[in-house]
Amino acid sequence: MPLPRRLAAEFFGTFWLVFGGCGSAVLAAGFPKLGIGFAGVALAFGLTLLTMVYTIGPISGCHINPAVSVGLWVAKRFPTSDLIPYILAQVVGAIAAAGVLYIIASGTAGFTLGQFASNGYDTLSPGGYGMMAALIAEVVLTFFFLMVILGSTHKRAPAGFAGIAIGLVLTLIHLISIPIDNTSVNPARSTGPALFASLMGGGPELSQLWLFWVAPIVGAAIAGFVYPALFEAED
Repeated sequence: MPLPRRLAAEFFGTFWLVFGGCGSAVLAAGFPKLGIGFAGVALAFGLTLLTMVYTIGPISGCHINPAVSVGLWVAKRFPTSDLIPYILAQVVGAIAAAGVLYIIASGTAGFTLGQFASNGYDTLSPGGYGMMAALIAEVVLTFFFLMVILGSTHKRAPAGFAGIAIGLVLTLIHLISIPIDNTSVNPARSTGPALFASLMGGGPELSQLWLFWVAPIVGAAIAGFVYPALFEAED
């Protein structure tokens, strides 16, 4: 598949992930008496990823996450030449989704931007968790996210079921870590909302964005080394 088509798929896939997942948090999670809460947001992220795996997976591989691209690259399943273009397409898609979400969310009386589904620690953590807790959680959870991706897409795995495993593990990750830092495991997903929360709302979200790039990429890179070493050595 030509690179421009794959980049377009990554853009639209990341757009849908951020719009669907963060949109559920901004628009529906706290809706009076009928809000979907943490469980609903977790399911929204999982469902958006699951649908995209089957929609754009055959086109681009459905990374829609810089950490996933890095992890697959470390595992030697993704070419170096495509790494930076994929990451750029993902980040642009996330920012575009956050922009559309901002326009929609601001269309109601009494709208306040707040944290805008951004990730954060200390005062930005839903549960008041500190930087070290968020750092460890993001490394560990992204590690297992990539382990599931690498395992479910391996040639020995049953064909056609990877999307289910990947969507469900992202749901589980959110169920675990929304109270810690609103769950990232995806630097692009973190970047879009943080830009609008800081630039439009004047909040400190951009000052904490570094963690949600560093930790997921570290966790993904570790998985990219560990999975082949443990489970592909005899292939």
